[in-house]
Amino acid sequence: MALLEFSDISKSYPGVRALSGVGFSIPAGHVHGLMGENGAGKSTLIRILSGDARADEGAIRIEGAEQRFGRARDAFDAGVVVVHQELQLVPNLSVAENLKLGRFPSRGGVVSFRALFEEVRATLAEIGIDVDPRAKVSSLSIGERQMVEIAKAVMIDARIIALDEPTSSLSSRESEILFRLIGRLRDAGKVILYVSHRLDEIFRLCDGCTVLRDGRLAAHHATMEGVTRERLVSEMVGREIADIWGWRPRPIGPTRLAVEGLRGARVPEPQSFEARAGEITGFFGLVGAGRSELMRLVYGADVASGGRVVVDGEAFAAPSPRRSIRAGLVLCPEDRKADGIVQGRSVAENIAISSRRHHSPFGIVRPAREAGTADRFIETLRIRTPSRRQDIVNLSGGNQQKVILARWLSEPDIKVLIVDEPTRGIDVGAKAEIYEILYALADKGIAIVVVSSELPEVIGISDRVLVMCEGRIAAEFQRPQFSEAALLAAALPDQTTPRFAEKA
Repeated sequence: MALLEFSDISKSYPGVRALSGVGFSIPAGHVHGLMGENGAGKSTLIRILSGDARADEGAIRIEGAEQRFGRARDAFDAGVVVVHQELQLVPNLSVAENLKLGRFPSRGGVVSFRALFEEVRATLAEIGIDVDPRAKVSSLSIGERQMVEIAKAVMIDARIIALDEPTSSLSSRESEILFRLIGRLRDAGKVILYVSHRLDEIFRLCDGCTVLRDGRLAAHHATMEGVTRERLVSEMVGREIADIWGWRPRPIGPTRLAVEGLRGARVPEPQSFEARAGEITGFFGLVGAGRSELMRLVYGADVASGGRVVVDGEAFAAPSPRRSIRAGLVLCPEDRKADGIVQGRSVAENIAISSRRHHSPFGIVRPAREAGTADRFIETLRIRTPSRRQDIVNLSGGNQQKVILARWLSEPDIKVLIVDEPTRGIDVGAKAEIYEILYALADKGIAIVVVSSELPEVIGISDRVLVMCEGRIAAEFQRPQFSEAALLAAALPDQTTPRFAEKA
């Protein structure tokens, strides 16, 4: 008997059929991949499993018994834990408090924080995660927060664990720790539902996989025997994608962005680099190397303590987002949910939020003009949404990323576009579409800066790559010099103390 079974699950939202008759089962002690393009229905299925949403039709069965999850607590009590791509942690609480929330050890009704920290420290050490239990979650990197989320699932001894893009924010070292942990959970008879767009991980970890497309079951593989990468891609997107990167040479013009001796609280050493018209400059480094922190300084999201930014000869001694946008320098941030989208607002409003001043002569907003702009970019970028009035939180991660790109493309004179982790948690088809958007912008003479922790992505789309290590730019490579070994070697410090210690 299967430990977990989805039986004819269907779910609709206004204007959208998210799932239609999806059914498959997973036996105990198996890691099962769940794949599909953004908008294919994966997140909806996970939400139903977690109790965050109810299916309109169909049922979930655990060991043959039908489950009716009306809320997340019901799923939790049934031994189901979901680690979402968008993390569900309380930033102002400590790591230990997040991991034991609602289950604090107490004596006589008084919480014993000493026992709490000792218990959590021992558990983290056992599974190989070196994070201070007393540290506030807000002080952790995204990769560290991801590991804390995964630790939460392990600590409650869940029978079924769903991991939604778990390595999207992890370094290669952190990912290896996660993979070993997954192996231990499999050996303990758990079901791991592993949602990922990374084919290498699917083939390495999974005993079988299921592919969704347009809310329907496109394929179910009980085993991975005989399954190829090409077959999975075809099942996901319904077409062949021969070269996902699609890089092509283009004329490189003069310097559009010059960063001169820039430093700040999280980038203490002065850093300098240039990006030229028509050039795609890649930034690579391990998690915590300072890539995102440097880009936030360049854009003005964080306050610089020294140096300056120059765009087409115009210098900013103290950059700010407002000044940067008006100078033609824009940023698509690493954390879409926290820093990119405006939750609770429509797709159209999220597109128009920056360029509204261009549609508001004499301070009067012209909704029709904004609506026309939104509709144009929804069509041009192929944003999957029932309408421009849809709340952006109801879109998949890939479509949210396209909305952020549309926001900046609606600006009339963009000179420099910085994209931080542009394809984090995005399927292979949407990746190819986003790369084409970046190439088209570069062809127009815009300087593109791409920050990514995915080494194949940096090598695949960049004309030049800068490698960061321990808060500084450590090396530069031209395209003929690209190799995974060379870039990774430059990203590794000579002597390293890992943030995530391996279990002895």
